[in-house]
Parts: sequence; structure tokens; C-alpha cells
Amino acid sequence: MPKILIKNIMKRFSVAMMAGLLALQPAMAQSILRDAETESFLKEISEPLILAADLDPDNVEIVIINDPSINAFVSRGQTVYLHSGLIDVADSANEVQGVIAHELGHIVGGHVIRFSDGASASTKLSIGSLILAAAAIAAGAGEAGIGILGAGQQLALGNLLSYNRVQESVADASGADYLSEAGISGKGSIAFFKKLQGYELRRGIPQNNSFNRTHPLSGERITTLQSGYIADPAWNKPLNAEWEKNFRRIQAKLSGFITNPDQTLRNYPEEDQSIPARYARAYAWHKSAYPAKANAEAEGLVNLHPDDPYFLELQGQILLESGRPQEALATLRKATELSGHHPLIAAVFGHALIATEDPNHLNEATEVLRISVAKDNRNPFAWYQLGVVYQQQGDFARASLASAERYLMIGQPQLAILPAKRAQAGLDEYSIDWLRAQDVEYVAIAQLEKLSGKKNKKKITNSFTIERAKSDALQF
Repeated sequence: MPKILIKNIMKRFSVAMMAGLLALQPAMAQSILRDAETESFLKEISEPLILAADLDPDNVEIVIINDPSINAFVSRGQTVYLHSGLIDVADSANEVQGVIAHELGHIVGGHVIRFSDGASASTKLSIGSLILAAAAIAAGAGEAGIGILGAGQQLALGNLLSYNRVQESVADASGADYLSEAGISGKGSIAFFKKLQGYELRRGIPQNNSFNRTHPLSGERITTLQSGYIADPAWNKPLNAEWEKNFRRIQAKLSGFITNPDQTLRNYPEEDQSIPARYARAYAWHKSAYPAKANAEAEGLVNLHPDDPYFLELQGQILLESGRPQEALATLRKATELSGHHPLIAAVFGHALIATEDPNHLNEATEVLRISVAKDNRNPFAWYQLGVVYQQQGDFARASLASAERYLMIGQPQLAILPAKRAQAGLDEYSIDWLRAQDVEYVAIAQLEKLSGKKNKKKITNSFTIERAKSDALQF
């Protein structure tokens, strides 16, 4: 057997295995959607489940990804990612809780970290078949060798898929336990699996064998889970009415933000005067550049509930983005106070203070934005606004530090190093901000070294160009 042929077989095997592995990994390139009301709501409905899973609610995040597909996943750490498409098709908060409970099962089981165990076992199977195939081909049995190779690849991939299905089944069972422990009905979980089963049927997926799938078939999962759910005391427990009401608000708000405005207005016609409908239309009109109509919807919501911070936030945001920052101040100030200085709302308020171009507002803007980043330092919009206000106040060192923080956060470590150095040069040595600027510099260099494999810090710090970076985080 010529060496070149063996090399080509190995290359083909590597590509096939890599394709199989990549197909099992979640897509991470989508934009994150951030909203104060949505994040607070998801935190509230997930907290009983997180506690049931024996995790700390302060360490678990529920994040929405701007993706219309119906999916959810976990990555390393304790973050649950929900696709916006999942929120859109869900019929209740209880259904979303069922999904969150399942994903918490993956976190507790360490399935992301342990995925390499299944991949390693599959790789060993494939390498073994590759050696046998090469030996057969070298002995002159070319067709037999290729057959051995193909069978080995199929066996390896089947082993990996089986390993993944076992993890999914474990997460299903764990999620059911968490729902039961929290006293939350599993009806939403079953209802959501039935939705998935409907999609499988419409796509023509055979329902008699899940051998070649990463997940068990939805029908199999329903059969396995339903008897346990029905026997649970929480099965017939009424759903939390407040959660379900607020879910409709969240769902409409999200639809208004990401859906085509014409479609939103068809889904929520003007004769529908419910709160969710008015919420959705306010966003649709705002996106369509009809500020008067958008503000009328928002004002109507505020008149109904004058102390609702999220309605106030919406009205203030519409006024601000319609070029009326001065009029937005009172509304956004009240929203910030009523929300307990929620960092996302505070960031919008800080932006409005700056946008008035009134120097008398700069001190308040500084205070508001510093509180915002102290509570949530992962908001690049807030860091950008804080940098702007520092710049206008002549505090160029802290403006540079804010820029460095922002660049590091949005995955541009090469752009964070120079402003971090400038910040250190202008701050009192060993002050809190000076130490933070030094930390940012070191973290940025470490990230670059990890990305590029380069160890020469001097070469790294001199090998970038200054350019403006944009954030992937969308705030609505």
C-alpha cells in the first residue's frame, strides 16, 4: 500500500470525525439579547429550580441568544442559553421552566466538561480501525481495508452519539427531579417535548429509531418522563398566574424587538388593547420610525401603571432615541430608582444625561454609570458611555480605562492593551483604578498569547492597529 494512500485515508478519517464533533457543538456566534425585565423574569422563574439543583442562584445565568431556531444549550460554566425562537414558540412560562430544568441537569452532570470522555472513546475506536485498515491494505486487501475503515468510522460516530444520548436522558431525569423538588408541574416539560415531536414529524424524521441522533426521539422522552411526572404531587398544581402573565409581556416585548414590524403589527393589531399587544406595538412603531405612535403606546402603558419601571424605561428610551433626551430624563430617572438601579436601565439613563449635552448633568451621569458597571461590568454599552463622560470631564486616564474594559469584554484584547497602558500612566500608582488598568493589560496579553501562541509580550503589544470595535450584545 503506498504511503500517500494511507495518508489520504487518515486525512479523510480526520475530516469525517471532526465534522461529527462539530455537528454536536452549539453555535456561539449569535448575538446576545439583553433586557432588564427579561433578565429579572428569567432569574425569578429559574431560581426555585437552581436551588433544587443545589446550585447558587448568584452563579447561574439565563441568557437569550438572538436565534429563531428552537434550541437551548449550556457551555462551560453555569450559563444556560435560550434561543429567542424557543421563547417565541413556548405557550407558557412553565414550558420554559421545563427547558431550564433540563439544561441545569447538564450543568450539574458536568456534561460539557465530560463530553471529551465520549469523544476520546470514539477516537480510540477509530484509530484502532484505521490501523487494521492500513494493515489490510498494505497486505493487498484494499477493498477489505476500506470496508474496515468505514465500519470503524461508523462505529466510532455511533459510540459518540450514544454517549450524547445518555447524557440527554440523564439531564431529562435530573430536570424532572428539580421540577418536583421545586414543587413545579412537569406539564410544561411534556407539552414542550410534544411540540418538538410535532416538528420531528413535519420534517419526516422516523420515530422508530434514534440510533443516528444526538438526542433521544421526543416520543421516547415523553414515554420515559410522563409516568413519573403524573405521579408527582406537583403535576396538577396550578401554574403561577403572575409568572404566566409576565411571560406574555416578555414574549410580546421580544417579538416586537426582533420580528419584522409589519409581522408584529399583524400579530398584535391595534384593536387588541391588552398590555402585551401594546408593548409589542410600541417596539414595532419605534423600529419603523414612527416615534409619535410608539410614544403613544408607551404613554398609555405608563398611564395604566405609572410605577412600572419597565414601562417607564420603554417610554424614556423612545424619547431618547427620538432626539428628545431632556424629556426622557425624568422618566428614566424614575425607572432607574424604581428598578433598584438595575444596571441596564441605569446605563440608558446615563446615556440620556450625556445626550442632553448639558455640562451640569455630567456628575450625575458619572455616578449613575459607575453604579451600572459596578453591578454589571459586562455591559459594553455602559463602559462606552462611562468613557464618554470621563472624556468630557477631562479625566482622560479613566476614559482610557473604560475603553480598555470595553475592548476586553467584546473580545478585542489587542485593542485593550494600549488604553490600559495610557490609564496606568495617568493614574496614581497602586490606586484601585491603576491596579485595575494593570489587570486589564495582563489579562489582554494573556488572551492574545492563548489565541496566537506567542509569548513575546513586547512583540504582541506592538503588533496591533487601533480601530473601533462593535459589541455583539444587543440591548432592547
